[in-house]
Amino acid sequence: MPDPQPPTPSNFSTAPAAVEKRERLLELEDVHVHYGKVEALKGISCTVAEGEIVTLIGANGAGKTTTLKTISGVRPVSSGRIRFRGESIVGVPAHRLVEMGICQAPEGRGIFPGMTVVENLEMGAFARGRPSTEDYDRVYDLFPRLAERKSQPGGTLSGGEQQMLAIGRALMARPTVLLLDEPSMGLAPMLVAQIFKIITEINQQGTTILLVEQNAAQALQRAHRAYVLETGRVVKSAPAKDLLDDDAVKAAYLGGNVAH
Repeated sequence: MPDPQPPTPSNFSTAPAAVEKRERLLELEDVHVHYGKVEALKGISCTVAEGEIVTLIGANGAGKTTTLKTISGVRPVSSGRIRFRGESIVGVPAHRLVEMGICQAPEGRGIFPGMTVVENLEMGAFARGRPSTEDYDRVYDLFPRLAERKSQPGGTLSGGEQQMLAIGRALMARPTVLLLDEPSMGLAPMLVAQIFKIITEINQQGTTILLVEQNAAQALQRAHRAYVLETGRVVKSAPAKDLLDDDAVKAAYLGGNVAH
């Protein structure tokens, strides 16, 4: 399936400022991934251009999380190509991908519960050495609640605060591409809106984002482009605003309607 070009300003209402045609940072071409004999990805192809928010939507089991894990080096590629800045990253170890600029905030947050907020953030910068004051300041500006809880163990934070910490920890690596897996999972509606507002702000600061999210309405309102996955395949790709108005997408993922 051919990839659409990054969208023009007329494509958006609530999404971040449109992205002009730019370098393709991340490219997946005919990627197949297996869990034992089960084929989880059946020829995924997609691209993420510099400065975009791209979202993957689909039902549970569609292959969204597996796609992120494969990009970040956690799952091996059975066949196909993944390129970052035009160079193959198939087989590159996960820690090396972080050093190259690909970092993931995983589903379930994955924070270190016995470590303080500061110590969790320090772990995010581990691959490049000791973090700077500017690194902490960026995270605390985005998430003031974390600044108030610097010395508090991560495991004692609320669900929303733990999600903030997971994203903040990923940002400490100074990623070029940030992979976000279900950032709104388990959060109250008010916190969901706050998290998505911050995701947009992170993107506006210059970080490219590939987002997996069950809350398809929020994801499509914030993203530039989107891919719809079903049973390990891309079945549709378009500017995100177009999918908000797509009857089939609305019926399957948006409860039949969505407020713009």
